Amino acid sequence: MPGYEFFGEEERKEVNDVLNTGIIMRYGFDPLRNGNWKAKELELAIREAFGCAHAHVVANGTAALTTALAALKIGYGDEVIMPCFTFVASFESVLSVGATPVLVDIDDSLTLDPEAVRKAITPRTRCIMPVHMCGSMADMDALQQICEEHDLLLLEDACQSAGATYKGKYLGTIGDAGTYSFDFVKTITCGEGGAVVTNQPDIYLRCDAYADHGHDHAGIDRGADMHPFIGYNYRISELHAAVGLAQIKKLNQFLSVQRRNHAILKEALREAPGISFRTIHDSEGDSCTFLTWFLPSEEITQATVKELKAKNQIAGNFYWFVNNWHYIRKWDHLKNATTLNALHPDLKKEVIHHANKDFSSSDAIMSRCISTAISLSATEAQLKEKGEQITAAIRKATAAR
Repeated sequence: MPGYEFFGEEERKEVNDVLNTGIIMRYGFDPLRNGNWKAKELELAIREAFGCAHAHVVANGTAALTTALAALKIGYGDEVIMPCFTFVASFESVLSVGATPVLVDIDDSLTLDPEAVRKAITPRTRCIMPVHMCGSMADMDALQQICEEHDLLLLEDACQSAGATYKGKYLGTIGDAGTYSFDFVKTITCGEGGAVVTNQPDIYLRCDAYADHGHDHAGIDRGADMHPFIGYNYRISELHAAVGLAQIKKLNQFLSVQRRNHAILKEALREAPGISFRTIHDSEGDSCTFLTWFLPSEEITQATVKELKAKNQIAGNFYWFVNNWHYIRKWDHLKNATTLNALHPDLKKEVIHHANKDFSSSDAIMSRCISTAISLSATEAQLKEKGEQITAAIRKATAAR
C-alpha cells in the first residue's frame, strides 16, 4: 500500500496521451481525442481485473458510494446497516441520499459483526453495507444469508480493499453492487477517483446516468441526451482515469509485494509478548495493505503507542481508537447531527440516536488494536527492523504493567 509508491513511466505515458490531445473531459469531443478514452478503458480494465459485468468510474470513493446507493433506489425512510469502524464517507453517502445510517458493532475481523446486524434489522432496513476495512473482508457468507432471509440489498464498501478476494471472488463483486476508492493512499490510485461495480445491468445503467446529471447516454450527441431522472455531477476526468489505467495494470504486482512484506512483518512480530492478530475470514484473499494486531489490554496498547511516539516510530502505526476519521468514538459531528443544511427533524433524531448507542463491545476491540501499514517500497531488512522496534515497544509497555 499505496500505489503511488510505484508511480512511474507507465502513469506518465497514459497522462501524456491525454495532455497531447487536450481533451480532459470523459465525454464528447470525439474528433479531437485521437482515439483516447481513458475512463472507458479504465472501466474495461476494472471489469477484466475483478471479473464483474459492469463498472462505472467516478470522481472519488464517496461519489461511488452515493451513486451506488441512489442506483439501488435507497432514500427517504430507508435504513442502511453499517459498521461503527469505517471511514466517514460511508455514513456521509447514506445521509446524502436521505436515508438513515444505522451503525452497529464490529468483531475482531474489524468488520460487521453478523449478530449485531441481525439485532439491528427493522421493517425499515433496506440494505446492509459491509465495509472491508484495511484490506480484508467481512464475513460475506453470514451477511449474504442475512440478506436472503430478510430480502435486503447488499452493498459492499470495498474502498479500502481493491484486489482482495473472498472464496475466489473479488470484494465488491459479491453483493448487488460494490464500490472502490482510488484516492492517493489506496492500493491503486488515480490521485482522486472511484468506481461502482455490479453484475446487474439495470443498476449499472442507473449509475452511468446518475453520476452525469441523469444523461441517458443513449445516442452519439451528448446535447440530445434524455434525462430519465435527476442526477448529479460525479464525473472523473480523463487525467485521473489515465493514472488509474496505468495503476490497475500493476495491481497484481502491488498485491504480490504487499503479501510478501506483510508476511515478513508478521513473522517479525510473532515473539512480541501478548500479541494476537486480526481474524481474517479468508486468509488467501487478504490484500495485506495492513497488518492488524491486538494487545491484551487498553492500558498496554496505549503505553505501546506512547513508547512508539517517544521513539519516533509511530509513523505507519494506526491506533484507530483515537482516530478522528475512522471510529465512532470521535465522530462528534455525527453524534450531534451537525450539518450545514438542515436535516428533516425525524432524520436528525434518528442519526443522533444511532450514533450515540452503546458501542462498548467495539471499544473493547478497538482500544487494543493497532494497524501497521504495509509499504510497497520497504526492504526485508527495513521490515524486520520495524518489527524489532514494535516488539521492543510492546516489551517495555508490558513490563511497566
